[in-house]
Amino acid sequence: MQTDRETIDWQGREPDTAPAAALRVATWNIRKAVGLDRRRDPARVIAAIADLRADIVALQEADLRLGARPAALPAAEVEAVTGMAVVDVGGNPGSLGVHGNALLVRRDLLVRAAAAIELPALEPRGAITAEIAVPGLEARVRVVATHLGLLRAWRRRQLATIRTGLDAAALPNTLILGDFNEWSTVRGLEALAPDFAVLAPGASFHAARPLAPLDRIAHGRGLHAFGAGVVREGPSRIASDHLPVWAEFAPALMPDASDHPAPAARPAPPRSRLRRLRRA
Repeated sequence: MQTDRETIDWQGREPDTAPAAALRVATWNIRKAVGLDRRRDPARVIAAIADLRADIVALQEADLRLGARPAALPAAEVEAVTGMAVVDVGGNPGSLGVHGNALLVRRDLLVRAAAAIELPALEPRGAITAEIAVPGLEARVRVVATHLGLLRAWRRRQLATIRTGLDAAALPNTLILGDFNEWSTVRGLEALAPDFAVLAPGASFHAARPLAPLDRIAHGRGLHAFGAGVVREGPSRIASDHLPVWAEFAPALMPDASDHPAPAARPAPPRSRLRRLRRA
């Protein structure tokens, strides 16, 4: 698997001396397994998830929209092919998660306190949260997987709801990952400051012509991100209208990284340039 890789150095580490990853995470809006060829192909999406080689994967639009919201991917096949378990948060029978969000975790990682979060929205929106024990990190990691709304005012309220629900002691080792639906690189994420840095690994939408960094990963100051990227090759290239993004983490050398701001994300294009793609 080839990726566009951006090396992130916030704490003086040179790229060739970066530590081995203690944790690799990814997030991907799979658009109900419908690809750029307009075929619904769950097997293609599952193969692409396996290629990510991640410890934790957040999926958006993992369930169909209507009726009982059946899963877009068969859970048994996901687990058999990827070696990951679907985190159970008591959603609709037959769904992978809640409101289209699903969280996959490597089978040998211990998952505790998994739950669904209802988010304020005009349309149904939610998140999944879980506490995961990761060898190589000094504490359990709190993971929140979400798909934020289309309007910035609602996205701000949704992030504020997520942030308010997090235990202060867990903030340094918390990850919030998903489709943030945020086009701006400087606005809309204020609720996460100053406790989180937000990675925009690169343009992940639209997969046919990636221009906007809608998919992001926020992390607490106890985690050091030393690599991130967008997968632009293999089945991921056509399996959805979004491309997967990933990041690698190790324990931070300096938990209080306020003196080390995150690198600037690539500028997002004007919304007008992608309106026709967004409707695809």
